[in-house]
Amino acid sequence: MRVFLTSEIGDVVPISRANTRQVSQHGLPLAFRDGLPVVAARPQWAIVHDVLKRIIDIALSGGALIALAPTLLLLAIAIKLSSPGPVLFRQWRTGRNGVPFRIYKFRTMRVDACDPSGVRQVTAGDPGVTPLGRFMRSHSLDELPQLINVLKGDMSLVGPRPHAIGMKAAGVLYEDLVPYYEMRHTVRPGLSGWAQANGLRGPTTDIQSSRSRIDHDLAYIQNQSIGLDIRIIWMTMKSEFLAGSGS
Repeated sequence: MRVFLTSEIGDVVPISRANTRQVSQHGLPLAFRDGLPVVAARPQWAIVHDVLKRIIDIALSGGALIALAPTLLLLAIAIKLSSPGPVLFRQWRTGRNGVPFRIYKFRTMRVDACDPSGVRQVTAGDPGVTPLGRFMRSHSLDELPQLINVLKGDMSLVGPRPHAIGMKAAGVLYEDLVPYYEMRHTVRPGLSGWAQANGLRGPTTDIQSSRSRIDHDLAYIQNQSIGLDIRIIWMTMKSEFLAGSGS
């Protein structure tokens, strides 16, 4: 199989197998050339994948919002009764092609402890998290309003998790820590991704795990398919919504 790289001027340059190396990210291969992930030229039929993926996003997010409406209402009432402040927490995140968008989450922290910028990350045992918020975070219930973002087209059900603008990892800007960080923004961010499905989630305080998350994101982008999306959705449901391994 021949691998192709898109050059800065838009030409498609063939790369021999000898010039590339592949690193497995929990079973998904990530191809590198000269220390950077390969950006493959997309085949013409890729538009079919994109259209089908968007149709699935609309159908599943819309259906989930209708089916979960009673649960969403009960959670909203519980948040309002358990602590003063708004039900929803809104924050600017980086979307596809670097375009910012406002993400929706159920508020899990006291109002005075919320950081709208997202620079401050929630850590284990964070005193700013409310008791109800701790339960919701453990089952990822606080993420459910992002189904609205998926329906709007800001996000997809599956893709790299959207980071806050100015996101830091191990105390430094992510783009300084990982030179190819911006490559993860070539697709819509997701409600869940390959990194999260394999347990790479929570605060980005460790250099190795922070880099590994980006490599998992790019492995997904290089290998994306509808079948892989279905696999990630199922893995996420088992590990976060059912087992309660969220943060």
